[in-house]
Amino acid sequence: MPSSPSRRTVLTTGAALLALSVTSCTGIPAPSPSPASPSPSPTAEPTETFNFGTAVQPLGLDPALSSDVESQRITRQILEGLVGVDQTTGKPTPLLATEWSESNEGRSYTFKLRSGVTFHDGTPFNADAVCTNFNRWFAFPEELRRQAPGSSFKGVFKAHSDQPELSIFKSCTAVAADTVQIDLTQRFTAFLQALTLPAFAIASPAALAAGNADVLDQNRAGQAVSGFGANPVGTGPFILKSWDEGSVTLAGNTSYWGDRGQIATINFVAYNHPQARLQALLDGKIDGYDAVTVGNFDQLVKRGKQIVQRDPFSVMYLGINQEIPVLQNQKVRQAIELAIDKETLIRKFFIDNTAVATQFVPPKISGFNNDAPALGHDPAKAKEYLKEAAYAGEELRFYYPLNVTRPYLPTPEKVYAEISRQLTAVGFNVRPVPVDWSEGYLQKVQSPGDHALHLLGWNGSYSDADNFVGPLFGEKNGEFGYQDPQVFSKINRARGMPEGQERDEQYHTINAQIAATVPAVPVAFPISALALSDRVVSYPASPVLNEVFTKVQLKP
Repeated sequence: MPSSPSRRTVLTTGAALLALSVTSCTGIPAPSPSPASPSPSPTAEPTETFNFGTAVQPLGLDPALSSDVESQRITRQILEGLVGVDQTTGKPTPLLATEWSESNEGRSYTFKLRSGVTFHDGTPFNADAVCTNFNRWFAFPEELRRQAPGSSFKGVFKAHSDQPELSIFKSCTAVAADTVQIDLTQRFTAFLQALTLPAFAIASPAALAAGNADVLDQNRAGQAVSGFGANPVGTGPFILKSWDEGSVTLAGNTSYWGDRGQIATINFVAYNHPQARLQALLDGKIDGYDAVTVGNFDQLVKRGKQIVQRDPFSVMYLGINQEIPVLQNQKVRQAIELAIDKETLIRKFFIDNTAVATQFVPPKISGFNNDAPALGHDPAKAKEYLKEAAYAGEELRFYYPLNVTRPYLPTPEKVYAEISRQLTAVGFNVRPVPVDWSEGYLQKVQSPGDHALHLLGWNGSYSDADNFVGPLFGEKNGEFGYQDPQVFSKINRARGMPEGQERDEQYHTINAQIAATVPAVPVAFPISALALSDRVVSYPASPVLNEVFTKVQLKP
């Protein structure tokens, strides 16, 4: 969709525009943040209610097991990690740890913990609590990992306690009540950045035990969760008050150690259709919502509503599963890439300034390869490749989600329809397999199965190339069935290399190798945006979605 003067105007003059950049690993400075109004006095008692429209219900509220955007949006308010994220640079900043030091050539980290902090249940936050959490993640049994593919531990630390020789995590030691030491088996350059993930938020050990956190024996919105996953307990500024069929309500933590901001109650209300979220904002039922679509955008502009854009820090892709025999042929996978008209997809379904993707690492991250190979859009050549591959019309089951909007995929049904049309036009036999997001779409496409093709994306959580290529292509998984020991080895080596040119060049090589073999087709680096009511003075927009609502500022 061509840029329009009205669209550009609302974005450059809107009171809440905080399109923040993430600093790359080489230290390129981020733009200065927009001036913000003074924070409310820390002693002021929060009184405001903030209603936020979400695209779907959370899949679970145990951040160690649920990695979807809507789950993490809520758990970021309830639980905190050792390390936070600087809003303007994306770099690690103190949170539950006030300082840290590195030793043993990057294989040991010692953290000084914040004193006087308690969990919502009144139990103390201390080094023992930190180690209880790390040891729990390390010891996740295989059955639990199958049930909860949203677990992030393996993607970061490579293996659990049943394969200790493969794991980067070695041990956690409570040196003193306020000091914890975490030892690694090898240097991991992005370790501190990785600790900013919601998955590594520290939960109350008492609540983990009481809620049988590793036993998914309850059901919420069609998802299997544990007692803890239905009632999480952390140290954050908000406490779970209720989780109903259509909403989640949080109440302010009166014992919170930090600035509580203005908001006493948050209501996360689910609207599974973009137009329903837009109408709720226009009717004054909500104060803001995420995942603005192209159609919403134009309507918001006409109504003069505030729109906050985030810098692109995600990649939307077409997944290809090489466990399906016909897709083991590289020519067939290349034909899929050649068939896809990325420019048309972006013009029709993504917000302006969304860029075409030729790799899985966004341009702002060190390791982005300006020369990554791309086949481009060439339907005639796609047909030639299919002929050379002796493709005989084998059916490709194409999974896509229903009733959901993701920051990287605003209108999945429409994107599916266009990609399916393009693939069919060159000779592919596509069978649609729509799956409601709340009925296990993520688990179906990320686990071994009959999915040949699927729509998904990856939203970066910290500023390092490893956060993109590591979880997706660092080892064989059920999503892609991709197996390239050379790439696996290079990714593992790059993780431990010091920041600098040599590490960047290693990621350039990794990106080029992945692109050349087409284990999936990166389509776009999407711009995501939020819409806000006029009562919002500022919103802590973050490319990595680290948006804690104590920093939302409202008109008096």
